[in-house]
Amino acid sequence: MSALLQKPSLWLIIVIVVLPQLSETVYTPSLPDIAHTLHTSDSMVEYTLTIFLLGFAIGVLLWGNLSDRIGRKPTLLMGLGIYLLGCIGCWFSTNITMLMICRFVQAFGCSTGSVLGQAIARDVFASHERGKIFSTVTMSISCAPALGPIIGGFTDQYFGWEAVFLVLLGLGSYVALHAFLKLPETNQKLKKTNATDLINGAAVVLTDKRVLSFGFLVGTANGIIFSLYSEAPFYMIEMLGISPSQYGMLYFIVGISFVMGGWLSRHLNIHGYTQESLLLAGNIILFLGASIWGIFATLGYIHIQYGMFSVLLTLGFIVIQSFGIALILPNALSHALEDYSHMAGTAASLFGFYYCMLISLVTFGMGFFHDGTVIPMPIYFMGLSLSMCFVYYFGLKKSKTALNAA
Repeated sequence: MSALLQKPSLWLIIVIVVLPQLSETVYTPSLPDIAHTLHTSDSMVEYTLTIFLLGFAIGVLLWGNLSDRIGRKPTLLMGLGIYLLGCIGCWFSTNITMLMICRFVQAFGCSTGSVLGQAIARDVFASHERGKIFSTVTMSISCAPALGPIIGGFTDQYFGWEAVFLVLLGLGSYVALHAFLKLPETNQKLKKTNATDLINGAAVVLTDKRVLSFGFLVGTANGIIFSLYSEAPFYMIEMLGISPSQYGMLYFIVGISFVMGGWLSRHLNIHGYTQESLLLAGNIILFLGASIWGIFATLGYIHIQYGMFSVLLTLGFIVIQSFGIALILPNALSHALEDYSHMAGTAASLFGFYYCMLISLVTFGMGFFHDGTVIPMPIYFMGLSLSMCFVYYFGLKKSKTALNAA
């Protein structure tokens, strides 16, 4: 790397990475309002999150490869341009089909931020600086999904659901303008890559049992989070009777549980607790939270007639599960590709595509099982968390035991 290469500000890297996270969740408090305005079913509106994640997965697979060939800055600006078109399309959507198409376009464009924010940081910061940089970026990523519903809840309640996409349009325009004016080209080693690199990499990475297992844990855990974002607005606003702005504020508490779980994971790692033990703890906490929630919902203790008691009880179960997921994600992500440092970029793209597709599939399942009652979501989460326990045991624990024995 050239010694004269200008470093972009940490703030710019953060807003590049955070934009996709906000775009995923900021409109979720508006889902009941969108269903009513566009005269469509709750499930169809939930699928707009599924289609967003599908577009995001495809973008993750492609943008990194393109930035290696033509540079980070032009790739980022290209993606942001597509994102802004998607925001405008969502703003003018008059039916659910148009909204789905525009959400796909929006996701495909903004996924460039998720890929290139971290790539830019790796380009310009030395290894001894990256720990601080990535800790700050990771903390921002953890907070952004919880911040989205707060912003979206107030925007929807006072200005309508269309205004949510105006907020995203304004934020995206700011990021694009700031990147155009302030972001230097950080990729000093442009290289020729092609589809063969991805195909050959897929043949290696996506046939590794441990990589597939880690990806299943990451994808399913994130799928639970985004299923929560898609189903909870109907659960809390329509079934338990709170307002969109109140719903948004609840996610401040959820965000705190993610941050605390991440802090505890770092603290326990420092004090010698293994990745396997923290993954096990996270899976158990997630399963117990969903199971107890499912029991209370099935027995009728979560109902609009119980008012705020049911809201707080539900919030408590969501916090428990969020805490468990916060233990799972960093430990799965940090170890998933440890054997692929020789092909880190390709491996990261393939791994990201794999688990993003799983996230999309899980959120689709939530929309499919939606029936207008409080029971499907906790039961669905219980089944998903149980499958994660099986994958942890048979895909990671037993395979490592067998490897050590050999």
